[in-house]
Amino acid sequence: MTHVVTESCIRCRYTDCVERCPVDCFHIGPVFVAIDPDVCIDCALCVPACPLEAIKHADDLRDTEQDFLVLNARLAREWPTLIHPLPHPADADRWIGAPDKRRWLEPGPSLPSVRTPSDHEPSGE
Repeated sequence: MTHVVTESCIRCRYTDCVERCPVDCFHIGPVFVAIDPDVCIDCALCVPACPLEAIKHADDLRDTEQDFLVLNARLAREWPTLIHPLPHPADADRWIGAPDKRRWLEPGPSLPSVRTPSDHEPSGE
C-alpha cells in the first residue's frame, strides 16, 4: 500500500516530510503536496515529520478520506516532484484546523475548481 496526504495539509503545506522520504514520492502543488502511490515504498518515515498529522497510511483512512488516495495519485501525475523542503506559505498557521479545506485546492489540469466567490477565508481569530 501507500501513504496518503489528507485534508489537513491544504493551505498549510508544510514540507518537512519531503526530506525524510528516501524515494522522492512527494509532488508539490499550489496549496497541497501529494504522494505518488506508485513511488511510495510505505516506509512511514514521513509520518512523524508532518506537524499536522496530515499523512496517513491508506489502510488507516476514514471513510470521508478515501477519496484522498485517488486525489494524491492524480495530482502526483500532474505536479512536479518535490525533492527538498520549501518554506511553508506565509499564512499557513492561519489554516491549521480550519474546517472544510478541500474547497481550497487550486484547480489543476484535471482538478475542477470547487471554490465559489461566496467562500471566505478563515479570519485568523
